[in-house]
This record gives sequence, C-alpha cells and structure tokens, in this order.
Amino acid sequence: MDSRPSFPFTVTSRDVWAIALPASLAFITEPLVGFVDITVIGRLGDANLQGGLVLGALAFDMIFSLMFFLRLGTAGLTAQSIGARDADDGLVHPVRAGLLGLGLGVLLIALTWPLQWSLAAVLGATPVVAPAFDAYLATRIWSAPFVLVNYALLGWFYGRASAKTGMALQMLVNGINVLVSVALVFGLHWGVVGVALGAVAGHAAASALGIALAVRHFGGLAPMRALVDWGRIRDVVAVRKLFALSRDLTIRSAALMSAFAWFTAQTSRVGEVSLASNAVLMQFLMISAFFLDGQGQAAEQLCGKAVGANYRPAFERALALTLGWGVVVSATMFSVVWFGGDALIAVMTASPEVQAGAHEFLIFAALAAFTGMPAFVMDGVMSGATLNTIIRNGMVASFAVYFAAALALQHAFGVAGLWIAINLFFVVRATIFLIATRWKLRALFSPA
Repeated sequence: MDSRPSFPFTVTSRDVWAIALPASLAFITEPLVGFVDITVIGRLGDANLQGGLVLGALAFDMIFSLMFFLRLGTAGLTAQSIGARDADDGLVHPVRAGLLGLGLGVLLIALTWPLQWSLAAVLGATPVVAPAFDAYLATRIWSAPFVLVNYALLGWFYGRASAKTGMALQMLVNGINVLVSVALVFGLHWGVVGVALGAVAGHAAASALGIALAVRHFGGLAPMRALVDWGRIRDVVAVRKLFALSRDLTIRSAALMSAFAWFTAQTSRVGEVSLASNAVLMQFLMISAFFLDGQGQAAEQLCGKAVGANYRPAFERALALTLGWGVVVSATMFSVVWFGGDALIAVMTASPEVQAGAHEFLIFAALAAFTGMPAFVMDGVMSGATLNTIIRNGMVASFAVYFAAALALQHAFGVAGLWIAINLFFVVRATIFLIATRWKLRALFSPA
C-alpha cells in the first residue's frame, strides 16, 4: 500500500460520550414519535386504525432505510475528510448527497400509487386496515425530499462530530411531528392523515434549519459557495465511489428492513390483535436500538476519523470504548423494558387484548437490548471505515440465517419463534462484523 501521512490523536471516554450522549438523545426521539403516534391512534380504541398506521409507518421505514446510505455514507466520508485535514471541512460530501437525495425524493412522490399497491401487498395489509394504510402513505410521501436532504445534512454534522447540532435538528423534526400530530388528531380529528402531516411538517422545518446552520458554519452563503468545488462534486472516481457505497448500503438496508418486514407481515397474518401487540413491543426494541445507536454514532465518527488520519491506535481505542460503554447502556435498557414494560404497554394501548398479547412476549423485546448492542456498534465501526462491501455481505448473510431460523422457529413456537429469530439476527451480524474488522485492520492503515 502507498504510504500516507499520519495524524495521531487520542480517544477517551469523554470523546465517546460527547458524541454518543447527544446522538442518543436525538435518536431516542425517533422511536418516541412512533410511540406517541401509536398511542395517539391507540387511544381512539380502533385496532384496525392502529394496524393501518403501523403498516404505513413500516412502509416508510422500508422506503427511507433504502436511502439511508445518504446519511451513513456522508458521515463516514466526512469523518475521514476531517481526519485527513481536508480544507473544505468535508463539504463536498453533503452537497453531493443532498442533490442526489432531492432527486430521489421527487421521484418517490411521482411513484406514490405504485408504492401504495406494492407495499400493501408485501406487508399483508388486510381490507380492514387498507384505508388507513393508503391515507397515511399518500400524505407522508410528501416528506420524502425533506427527509433525504436531512439525511445528507445529519451525516455531515455527525461526521464532523457536531453531535449537538445533529441532536437539535432531530429533536426539532420529532418535536414538531409530535405537536402537529396531537393537534390534528385530537383537535381536528384527522386520524392517520394528521399523524402523517406531523412528519411532513417536522422534516420540512429541520431541512430549512439544517441548511441555515451549514451556511452559518462557513460564515455566510458567499464563503460557502466559494468552497463548493463542482469539479470535485462531479469527479468520476468520487461519484463511482459514492454509487458503490450507495449500492452496498442500500442492499444492507434492504436486508435489514426485510427482516423486520417479514416479522410484521407474519404477525399481521395471525390477526389484527397480534399485529398491534407486537408493534407495541417493536417500539420498545426500536427505543433500545436508537439509544444504543448513540454508541454506534460515536464509533462511526471516531473510527472514520482514525482511518482518515491513518492512525490505528485511535481506531482500536474507539472500538474498545464504544463496545464497553455499550454494555452499560444495554443493561440499563434491558432493566427499563423488563421492569417498566407493562406500565408502558398500558399507556400505549387501551385494548385489553393488545395489552395481553404484548405482555406475553415482553422478555424478547427486553433481551434485544443485549443481543443488539454489538451489532449497532459494529454498524458504526464499519460505516466509519467505509467497508461497504463487508457491510453488504455481512448483512445479507445474517438475513439468510434469520430467515431460515424464522421459518423453522415460527413453525415450532409461533410468534415466540419470530422473536427468537430477530435476536439471533443481531448476534450473527455482530459476530461477522467483529471478525471482518480484525481481518481488515492491516489494510485500513498504511505505513506513515
């Protein structure tokens, strides 16, 4: 490998938490929006309406997860630019990703009807939940351009370790979402359409503020435009790298969301009560996941910076610290879900049948805090190092194991088997990524 300069730096627990804490606080607002949305509709006491909302929200999780490379790729590439001391502060990456995201968002709006039809079929939307599902999707699709531009902006802020700014933007998205949803559902009685409009309003406001903060960072629009090198943005090699990264991360996200989509579709086929009760537990799993993703975000920025700086000791220290603190966080999340789960279930739904169904499988949602932690941290490590081929192959292999396990275990144990398979999915993914990271370390760092 050609030699390149090295820029040594230290990594401490304070560095980890300076990123992880604000990132966790920001990420936790995302499933809390789902928690509030399900609770708002759940208090209406209509399981069919709640089921339509659940499937509609999952549909957008699937759509936007396929575009998540705009955030993951931008964060990893930006962190490497910061480590390598690039003069433009990594600006080329969010500009390139933002333009791509804007185009993809407009395309999604144009494809509203075929998306409705195909996703309803994939997710197993029954006739009784289909009207709520269609209304939610047709309204929330208008948030797509804003969501994807926000991905590029958040990737840049987190890649620069500006975690507090990223936190502020995400909390703005989700705060506006909750306020507008509650006002439109309980004030104007707009049901799932009101919930969907809350998401549109939140993402639109955050994209406007994010662009304004980026402009301010560079001292105004004119200095920022002077740093935008359109030659670099159009550079064939860089664009090919972005598309290779995009392809692999899209396949990764498709495998990830396919696992959750299969889980939801199978519980939906059991019945509306099963769908609603397991959707409640999925919110607990997502809350744990997004909280643990704070450690993953710290791993992404610090490991990416180490790769850009060509300094292996910082990479290994960041990996050790984020995994170590991840154990503490996962133990905390397990305790919250296991000991407080029944009280939260009672708040989220007024249906006794849904409450009973959620209680039955609560232990599996709690255990996911432990089984998921190494997977979430290693996602950050691999993304920061832009090891996109390994991310893709590892996720596809993990999904194959999950799918085989889900088929066998559901046949033997019903819905409990599906939950066991989800936990196994996390464990296999983490194991593959840990082994691959040790294998690739030498290639990541060249002699200075």
